[in-house]
Order: sequence, then C-alpha cells, then structure tokens
Amino acid sequence: MTNAVVAIVGRPNVGKSTLFNKIIGERVSIVDDTPGVTRDRIYREAEWCGKKFLLIDTGGIEPKNDDVILKGMRLQAEMAIDHADTIIFMVNVQDGLVAADADVAALLRKSGKPVVVAANKVDNIGDPPMELYEFYNLGLGDPHPVSSIHGLGVGDLLDEVVQTLPQTQEEEDDTDSLRVAVVGRPNAGKSSLINRILGEDRVIVSDIAGTTRDAIDTQFEKDGVSYTLVDTAGMRKRGKIDDTIERYSVIRSLAAVERSAVCIIVIDATQGVTEQDSKIAGYAHDLGKACIIAVNKWDLLEKDTNTMKNFRNSVMEELPFMMYAPVHFISALTGQRVHRLFELIGYVHEQNSMRIKTGMLNDVLTEATMKVQPPSDKGKRLKIYYMTQAATCPPTFVVFVNKKELMHFSYLRYLENQIRGVFGLEGTPVKFIVRERGDNGKE
Repeated sequence: MTNAVVAIVGRPNVGKSTLFNKIIGERVSIVDDTPGVTRDRIYREAEWCGKKFLLIDTGGIEPKNDDVILKGMRLQAEMAIDHADTIIFMVNVQDGLVAADADVAALLRKSGKPVVVAANKVDNIGDPPMELYEFYNLGLGDPHPVSSIHGLGVGDLLDEVVQTLPQTQEEEDDTDSLRVAVVGRPNAGKSSLINRILGEDRVIVSDIAGTTRDAIDTQFEKDGVSYTLVDTAGMRKRGKIDDTIERYSVIRSLAAVERSAVCIIVIDATQGVTEQDSKIAGYAHDLGKACIIAVNKWDLLEKDTNTMKNFRNSVMEELPFMMYAPVHFISALTGQRVHRLFELIGYVHEQNSMRIKTGMLNDVLTEATMKVQPPSDKGKRLKIYYMTQAATCPPTFVVFVNKKELMHFSYLRYLENQIRGVFGLEGTPVKFIVRERGDNGKE
C-alpha cells in the first residue's frame, strides 16, 4: 500500500520529468527542452528499498506570459509543499544557482517538510564539479549530484529520500480497520453519503463541485466491525482541472484508493455513467480493489417497473470491464438503501480475499477445457497443464501452459467466467499470470 507522497519540484528544463521516468523505470512523463511541456500532474507508484511511495512530476512553471512566471512557480511550489510528505528539489549544475532556485528554496525552508536537493546534469563519473558547492547556499542540506539521463547518483538520492518518509506503513497495516474509499466525480454525493452513514455532518457538503480538497479519513464502527471511511476529492477530466489545488487533491484521492481495501464508486443517477466515471472505475479495477457501484440520487428519478433494470444494464454497458461489481441504488439525502452498503462492503471484501484450493480450481479447469477446447494456431494447440492461486486481493491465478503465445485473451476470459460461475468472486477483479512449461514437465 502507498502511504507517502514524494513530489519533484523545480524550474523548467532542469530534468524533473527525466528523473521521474528513471525512478519509475518507464517513459511516462513527456521529456522536452521546451519549458512547460508537462501540462498535467503525472503520478506513479514507485518503490525503493522495500518502501513504496507515490511519485509526482509537478511539471514546473506553465507560463501564459512573462508576467506570471514567478507567480506560477510559487503556486506550484506551495502546492507541492502542502500535499507532499517529502520534496525532491531539482536544480541544474550546468546553470548554477539562479534567483528562481532561491525563491523556491525559501518556501521549502519555511515548510518544515523534508527536502532532498538533486543537483542534476552531473553526467561524468568522478569528483563532482565545483559548481555543485554553490547549492549549499540554498540552506537545504547536502546537494546530491545526479544525472537523470544516465541514472548516475539516483540510487544515493533515493536512499536519502526513503529515510525521510513517514513511518506509518506498519502502523496502518497492524490495525483491523477496513479501509473504504468513497470515490467519484465532483458533486456526486460522496460527502453526503458519508454523513448519512455516520449520522452527523462530519464532512462539508456543498453543491459547489470541488468542496472536498483532500482525502478525509473517518473512523467508524458498526456491528463490531471497525471501518475507516475515506471521503475523496471529486475527480474531473484533466482538461477541466484548471485549479492547481484541485490537481493535487486528485493525486491524494488516487493515493487514498491505493491505500483502501474497498472502493465505493459513486455515480450520479441524474447524470448517468460518464467518461470520467469509467476512468475512476478503471483505476480501482487496475489496482485490484473490491468495488461497489453506488448509484446515488435515485430518489430524484421518475421511475417505472423497468427503470432500475435499465439503469443497471446501462452501467454494465458503460463499464464492461466491471461486470463483476454489484450495482446498488441509494439516496444519500433520504437514506434509501444506504444501510445495506455495509453488508455489501463486507461481502466484496471477503470475495477479494478469497483463496481457492488448487484441487478445486483444477476440477473447474478440467471441466472448462472439456466444454470448450483451448485455442490452436498453425496446427499447434494450447495445452493447459494446471492452475493454482498465487495471491489474494485480488485473487490471482497462475496458469501453466505449453506456449504462452497460444493463450488468447478471449480464452482467459472464458476461464475467468467459469471460475466466477463456481466460486462467485463478486465485487472483485481477478488476475491471471500465464507461464510456460515444457512437455517434460520442466518450467
């Protein structure tokens, strides 16, 4: 689970996006010499020395004209300070210490947050250049020489970063509280739902989209079970996220989803399923979270005998990758069917944590392959030797075959449907890992 947030800040063209890509091990952030090329906040989970954290590429200044450069940089730095646990402050050794660096450093010193200075573009092995020592004047401790392009010094930099991360992982894992994230678009009724569950106005409710700025944890106990309800900021389309504060709020919301065991995806019944609902659901699905789709404001719709059935079908059409998730119709305003959410939360969490014995799993596999033969290609047929469960949360199955290339995704989906037909696994995604074994039985 991801607890900490690490933000890379600095002025344009010092190598922030290149460092981001180097740390996460893939090219995600756009790298270009043009200042302001990173238009959206980029965030990915990273890990170093067994510690996981959410890494943010803040993108530097996004100037519209020369008059707002300093204002834009200060706003970026302030938001990074507010929402990150540790800051990587990136400077450029080849440019030396400039006034813009000093301006951001002043904000970082006042924050009290841990700051690690990365002095980039030290591309040669050996003694660091004399220009490096200029950056001691920032008053932020030892500057770490790195080359974001070649990866030189990045390991030492990350060693320092993980030492500054808050030690909350073990404490959180030791609790018996079930973490439930309430996610969705702005003004879908997330805060109202949590207040209805708690029976009091614990979080602010407003018709103004974006009232909730950060992920808010609330402890709650029902029927002897402890829950941590997480009210998250609404997630809008990136193109509509003009407010820098909201951009960081979305990052915190995504981190809250990662830390949670169950996600309640709140959909506004008056709006139907939107593209952004699909993206939010897809994020929870990709992380393997147990999910419930809560259709809120159900009291506002005019209904006939087929309204609920038709709406459920439309949800499944818009979210075909989440056919496994129960669709529950509620009204946070009136309390309609809200009480049953806890029954569903416990149920989907159990399904997400289910472990199936290998013998039972292979009985289902044998019957499935007898019904529908595995696919073949150019005279070579796929052979499936056996299947075993490797992990839970989500249930993850390893399938041993003769040739991985012969395993078509449609046949994996068929196997998934057969397994779900026998064991349920409602409310949880499942994952498959295909591995090869030779005819002699050796991997």
